[in-house]
Amino acid sequence: MPRYDFTSQRLHVEHDLAHSTRVELNRAQANYLLNVLRLGDGDHVLLFNGRDGEWRANLHPVGRKKAHLEVVSQTRAQPTASDLLYLFAPLKQARMEYMVQKAVEMGAGVLQPVFTQYTQLRKLNHERMEAQIIEAAEQCGILSLPHLAGGLPLMQAIENMSTDRLLIFCDEGEESQNPLPPLAQVSKDSPLAVLVGPEGGFSEEERGLIRALPNAIPIPLGPRVLRADTAAVAALAVVQATVGDWS
Repeated sequence: MPRYDFTSQRLHVEHDLAHSTRVELNRAQANYLLNVLRLGDGDHVLLFNGRDGEWRANLHPVGRKKAHLEVVSQTRAQPTASDLLYLFAPLKQARMEYMVQKAVEMGAGVLQPVFTQYTQLRKLNHERMEAQIIEAAEQCGILSLPHLAGGLPLMQAIENMSTDRLLIFCDEGEESQNPLPPLAQVSKDSPLAVLVGPEGGFSEEERGLIRALPNAIPIPLGPRVLRADTAAVAALAVVQATVGDWS
């Protein structure tokens, strides 16, 4: 896998990408490259659209408010999209933004908001969340953008999962403090979902329903109580390191 270029500016575009393609920038993109970053004619930018890999392109300004990019060469091929399903209870704004960004960085393939009994936020700003996904991907060299699903009640989201997908359930009620033994039984070929609850945790009714599922694997996240946004990063790191694409 080619090493990621940390020095170049990356930009997400909707345009199809191929050699010699001309990409017209919208006003916000042109302003950012020309007036914020102060790039000039011939400077290069890395482009991606979530479908065609990453491409190097040359910038060509038209005044101070318009510009287009000429695609030159592919720098990285498009990888296989992640199959990891991440189910999470929405949080209030700042923590929600953090959690979405970190889920993208940690390799989630689908982001599924779920409404639990103690969920803090019931109304989702889908457009804002999509922008956070793109921003995280731009900053971290990610090429496959995760799909953002619409919010669903917790049990409906679980029922919508395929029956062969294992549900890694982050349960603060586990007697053990070590998440590794439960994950040792998981095949690395199994499709996975990770479920992290809200700040108030899961209700006893929810815990009972989830733990009764034949495909649920409850895991603890250590001896300390974690905030929901911290728990999300911890859970995804443990899963990726043991049975995910880090292992």
